[in-house]
Amino acid sequence: MSQSVRTRPEGSGQALSEAYDTALLDLDGVVYAGGNAIAYAVESLGTARAGGMHLAYVTNNALRTPDTVADHLTELGIPTGADDVITSAQAVARLISEQVPAGARVLVIGGEGLRVALRERGLEPVESADEDPAAVVQGYGGPELPWGRFAEACYAIARGVPWYASNTDLTIPSARGIAPGNGAAVEVVRIATGAEPQVAGKPLPPMHRETILRTGAERPLVVGDRLDTDIEGAFNGEVDSLLVLTGVTDGAQLLAAPPQHRPTYVDADLRGMLTGQPEVTEAGDGFRCGGWTATAGADRLELDGDGEALDGLRALCAAAWTAAGEGVCELDAGKALARLEL
Repeated sequence: MSQSVRTRPEGSGQALSEAYDTALLDLDGVVYAGGNAIAYAVESLGTARAGGMHLAYVTNNALRTPDTVADHLTELGIPTGADDVITSAQAVARLISEQVPAGARVLVIGGEGLRVALRERGLEPVESADEDPAAVVQGYGGPELPWGRFAEACYAIARGVPWYASNTDLTIPSARGIAPGNGAAVEVVRIATGAEPQVAGKPLPPMHRETILRTGAERPLVVGDRLDTDIEGAFNGEVDSLLVLTGVTDGAQLLAAPPQHRPTYVDADLRGMLTGQPEVTEAGDGFRCGGWTATAGADRLELDGDGEALDGLRALCAAAWTAAGEGVCELDAGKALARLEL
């Protein structure tokens, strides 16, 4: 897909698992939540893999190593090797290795995933600003990361050491709800130092480059639940995307999405990989999908018809995105969404 203004979700006559050679799947909110598999994920991924689609798991979470992630997925019933997992820790480690001397020391503010990724690139993880690091790298360290680690980063950055971040996701889904992510921790260091890190993770190019280098994908499909990381990352990489509504994005956020956050396809969950996607077509002053027609009225989005709720949401997206320049996305779409029970 080119970086143009998307005005409606696209359709596909083929199942997406047949139309694309590789699925670049986010994990939290797509495959699992709080460590438990999301409904239909195991069966859908198994069917896609059996049909010949390569499955790769792309996560901004830099805490866990690829081996740990692969073991977890395998335990859930999704056979996975470490080579099928790409993390923001790997992307940031490559970025650092291209800018510091071979074998350089790197101060780690985060978990084991960062340390393993740095060693893979021939760099030496260290724990103190007093160990003469050539770089500081910050990644998600889990809820038990000591507050003093942020101070250690600040000491090094104040001495002029370059600062890198695996990602800047402000939140991360957990079994109990939405928790602070690495982006929130990065803000602590930014406020204290006034510095800006180089960031590697989704939606930025270093992460997309890492996934392509490691998977060799020729026709990749990004599958995610977040507009500002997964979908924007696909936009920046000029590849197609599937948004699933099993994570943080809801219907209202999707309707208000700016061009770089608009997915190619929208579906309820990973079963959407196994089917074709319905076309959204122009219908008079609005757009039609399945049994629904949506238009952008003077002060609201209007929806008529009945049928599958997702078809109604796709039609609403076409109406909202087309009229976005007129401010329609700012208007009340609550009644239209309520009809879909989304």
